[in-house]
Amino acid sequence: MKRQIIEINEEKCIGCGLCANACHQGAIQIIDGKAKLVSDSYCDGLGMCLPSCPVDAIKLVEKDTVEFDQSRKDYAVKQKQHKHSGGCPGSANRILKPASGCNCSGSANEILNEKNTRKSLPQELISELRQWPVQLKLVSPMADFWDGADVLIAADCCAYAYGNFHQDFIKDHVTAIGCPKLDDNQYYIQKLTEIFKLNDIKSITVTRMSVPCCGGIVHAIKTALGNAGKTVPYREIIISPDGSIVG
Repeated sequence: MKRQIIEINEEKCIGCGLCANACHQGAIQIIDGKAKLVSDSYCDGLGMCLPSCPVDAIKLVEKDTVEFDQSRKDYAVKQKQHKHSGGCPGSANRILKPASGCNCSGSANEILNEKNTRKSLPQELISELRQWPVQLKLVSPMADFWDGADVLIAADCCAYAYGNFHQDFIKDHVTAIGCPKLDDNQYYIQKLTEIFKLNDIKSITVTRMSVPCCGGIVHAIKTALGNAGKTVPYREIIISPDGSIVG
């Protein structure tokens, strides 16, 4: 049968693994440092992975191939449920494995040590970041740190404009950052929808700049909540370029 599936240009591929994180069907794996489509039958042809590729190494093509395996439709949800089924929550590893298919150590999901080793620093200089990564493009929706979390979603510029951002906003939150003007806001909607669907989020705090283009991040979050069918306690803070809270 003829249908659309993805095609990966291995010469362009840098092996970052972002496409594997974005694929809901587990159709992409990083093998020998390159992204590979492991089975035509796993690819639904919707191209959710395309916006995640920083080097445009993925495209949709129409070809004669096998039918899409419908059992892969809820693959991400099933993997999440399996990951949390059984066992004692207290015995779970605190340092998390990279998201499926990604061999890039820099984007591995990690819960940061709460006992900051830089004890000689003044309190206001100690980082309150609880997890890694923080870029919305890089975080995995299946990471353990989302469940039951108070989540901060911040426009990139907020931490630069507001002097005490760690203490007033990041503290006790799982943090994700992004820029709706420079990034693909539609991809943000897709990523946030998956995060909200797969996890029991306790609350959402949004910080955005007062400039009009920053409203895109609010639109992405509210649209994703609607897509996921979730109602979550929500607050929004607007910060001006001089660091004042104006809304």
